[in-house]
Amino acid sequence: MSGLLVRAVVRDRDFDVELPVAQGTVTAVLGPNGAGKSTLLDVVAGLLRPDSGYVELDDRVLTDTEGRVEVPPHKRGVALLAQQALLFPHMSVTANVEFAPRSAGASRQDARVKAREWLTAVDALEFADRRPSALSGGQAQRVAVARALAADPRLLLLDEPLAALDVTAAPAVRSLLRKVLRSGERTALLVTHDALDALALADRVVVVDGGKVVEEGEVRQVLSRPRSAFAARIAGINLRSGRIEADGVLRTDAGESVYGATAEPIAVGERAVAVFSPAAVAVYVDLPTGSPRNHFTVAIAEIENRGDLIRVRGEEDRHHAALMADVTPAAAADLDLTPGKVVQFVVKATETAIYSIS
Repeated sequence: MSGLLVRAVVRDRDFDVELPVAQGTVTAVLGPNGAGKSTLLDVVAGLLRPDSGYVELDDRVLTDTEGRVEVPPHKRGVALLAQQALLFPHMSVTANVEFAPRSAGASRQDARVKAREWLTAVDALEFADRRPSALSGGQAQRVAVARALAADPRLLLLDEPLAALDVTAAPAVRSLLRKVLRSGERTALLVTHDALDALALADRVVVVDGGKVVEEGEVRQVLSRPRSAFAARIAGINLRSGRIEADGVLRTDAGESVYGATAEPIAVGERAVAVFSPAAVAVYVDLPTGSPRNHFTVAIAEIENRGDLIRVRGEEDRHHAALMADVTPAAAADLDLTPGKVVQFVVKATETAIYSIS
C-alpha cells in the first residue's frame, strides 16, 4: 500500500498493534509511559523484529515474519528524529548533514549541495561551520531536522522531538516542523505527550495504551471528544466511562451515576463516556443543598497555578483518571484548598456530554 502499514505482535512487551498511515499524512501517537509507543517506532525502524507481523512502506515489504523478510534499518528509507539531536560531536554542522546523503551513496559534491539546501530550509546555514558543542538546544535540533531530511526518507519517525527543548526554543522548532510535515510530501509518525504538537503537526491521532490501539481519529475529534482516559488527560478534559443506565444517565465502572446530554440516542447497556470541562466544575468543602445531580467526592492531589486560574487535580483511583477543576485564586483561598483535603466537585448535567464509544 502507499504509505505505511504496520501489523506487529511482540509478546514479551504485550504489544499487539495494527496501524495504517496514509501516504503524505502525519499521525501523532499518544499514550502513557510504557504504553508501547517506542516499541512501535523500533518495529517500523527495523530495530526490533516482532514475533509475528509485517511492515510495509509504499508497497515495499520491510518486515514479514512469515516470509522471513527483514530489511536492515539503513536500507528502509526511514529517518528517526529523537528528543536529543544526537549530532556527531567531532563533525561540523555541514558534515553532520552531509552524512545522511553520503550514507545513501551520494557523491561528496552532491551531498554538500543537499546539506546547504536543507540547512537553508531550516534557517541554520549560518551555523554550517560550527561544531555541535557551539549550538544551543534549538539550533542543534534544527540541524538534526536537516540531517534527517537530507536522506530523502520515505518515512520520518519523530520521537518527542520537542521534549528536550526549553520554552523559548520549542515554538520555533515546532513551526519549522509544521512547515516540513504539513506540505503533504512526507509520511510521518510523531510520538508526543503534548496536545499542542498533535494539533499543530498531525492529521490524525492514535492513542496506544497497554500495547494496544485504544482510540484513533482526526486530531480535533479525539481531543474534543476523547474516548480514553489518556486522551482526556492530554486534552485537559474530565472523563468518566461506563454503560448507559437510562436516557441521559451513565453508570460508571465504579458505580457512580453521571447525568448529561446526549446528541443522539444511545441504547441502555451500551458502552459510553461522559465528559466535562474543568471550567464547568464547582468546588465545595461540603455538598451544597439541593442535591446536585453530578457530584464527586475528591481528595486533592495537587494544585497548579495556571495564570488567572488555579487547576485543582484530584487523586486517581483504580477505575478512573483524576478529576480536575479550574477555580479562581480567590475561591481557592476561601476554600483553603490544599493537597490531601477532601472536597466536593459539582458539575451540572447541562455541562456534561455523554456519547457512545461502542
